[in-house]
Amino acid sequence: MSQWPLWAVLAPSEPSWMKTRAFAALGLEEGEEDEEGPPFELSLGSGHYHALVGTNPIDVGAEILIAKELSLECDEPVYSIERANDPWTVMSWRNGALDIVEVDPEALAESLGCPLPGSEKSSDQAARKPLRKVAVVEGVLAKEAHLVLEEDDSESLHLGRYRLEDTPRGLRISSETGDVGYADITLSERLPHTTAYAVIASPHLDMFFVHVLRGGQCIGRFTRPPRDETVVPALTDIKGERSPERILAALGIPAEWFLND
Repeated sequence: MSQWPLWAVLAPSEPSWMKTRAFAALGLEEGEEDEEGPPFELSLGSGHYHALVGTNPIDVGAEILIAKELSLECDEPVYSIERANDPWTVMSWRNGALDIVEVDPEALAESLGCPLPGSEKSSDQAARKPLRKVAVVEGVLAKEAHLVLEEDDSESLHLGRYRLEDTPRGLRISSETGDVGYADITLSERLPHTTAYAVIASPHLDMFFVHVLRGGQCIGRFTRPPRDETVVPALTDIKGERSPERILAALGIPAEWFLND
């Protein structure tokens, strides 16, 4: 694998079954792919744990769908690792339920016999380009959102990281770490009348994605650079805007949060 993996799923399962179930979790047929290739690659371990890894920023979040699906049929924990943001997120899954684990992801992968590809480069900050995530949720105020997130076990652990701000364009969720976890998804699931815009971008906006969520589902995705979508509708604009800077302005998100290293 030539690129640094942004996410991984570690599971105690037979590799071919693991791949088949992963495609099903993403709503894809095995072998179905766009011009950029499959959304993940299989990395064989030395024991009974193996890994699925992905390198494309647009596919970050796939690890949750895959790990949840695999955990329904595995007797031992399935782990999902998200390395697109800092700090990295590690989740342990059993029977479809998640638990956030405070453990170094590379140490975990090593202990399970399936070290992550590119681990030897992870200490080199130039080897990875951290993404930052900010969300705007229309139809909810900060006070209500805080209560909803506080009730969710997985999100309550991270509430101290979040900054919830009522703005004229909606509730803005940000953090000093550049990662708001899955707060936008949780609010969208619990408050189906809301519309959430999750912006994920690299420094200097050379990679820029906006996921539009309703009812906990992604109903559309804007990407720069553009790519063919196979799972959700591709959007050509967000609120009538097509450039990253103007989209951020339309959502009330300061561009300097992404432009400053």
